[in-house]
Amino acid sequence: MTNAPTLDSTAAPSRSRWWGFAPFAVLSVIHVGARLAGADDIAEPTKLTLMPLLAVGALWAGRRNRRATAPSSRSTADQVSGPVLPSALLLAALLFSWLGDGAGTFFPSAPELPVMLASFGIAHLCYIWLLARYTAHRPFPRWALVFPLWWVLMLVVLWPSLGGLTFAVAAYGIVLAGTAATAARCNPMVAAGGVLFLSSDTILSLRIFMPEAMPHWTSALVMLTYCAGQGLIVAGIFRSGPGVGAGRLQ
Repeated sequence: MTNAPTLDSTAAPSRSRWWGFAPFAVLSVIHVGARLAGADDIAEPTKLTLMPLLAVGALWAGRRNRRATAPSSRSTADQVSGPVLPSALLLAALLFSWLGDGAGTFFPSAPELPVMLASFGIAHLCYIWLLARYTAHRPFPRWALVFPLWWVLMLVVLWPSLGGLTFAVAAYGIVLAGTAATAARCNPMVAAGGVLFLSSDTILSLRIFMPEAMPHWTSALVMLTYCAGQGLIVAGIFRSGPGVGAGRLQ
């Protein structure tokens, strides 16, 4: 059986590639702490810095990977053009995640929840394409069967509260589970990120459609699992090797 192309791991990039993620990590801690403390005046603006800072980390890691990658046997044309698409997919996933984070701010005249679902849905499609085509290195593990079961269970639990959003939430659940399942085919860091991303949206869905069952502190839990999930997916992609990072992420 022929596997999807994986990231080139023949070169070991410098550890300095990880420093670019430090601003994202710091702001994530500040944001989650503000959520936990109920400090909305801090939580709301810091939320909109998270995905841009994660993109900065990706750009930095990509630049460091390029510098650390030894010359390969591939042609110059392959080295220049090959990684451009995965780089674009990664940045697109972060861009649409950012639009989802700020749906109410960026599109004040539109209904917030449908815009958020659409934005994150596109982000997940980008992640699925990126992970399946360039990062996955093994078949779906058996434990990934939990994701379609999760989808069915969530629809059963939320169905009475979904109203006119039933189809949109069901469709979003498919791509969300798709990201988690595809991430399960990657290294453990990416796989853990996929599970945390799914956990974040699970808690958020319960907060939106069953608010009476969710205590206040779960708002911070949503963002803790979201930041950790997105961060692990992106960092895990670069840990797989310099294939994505060797692209034009600069």
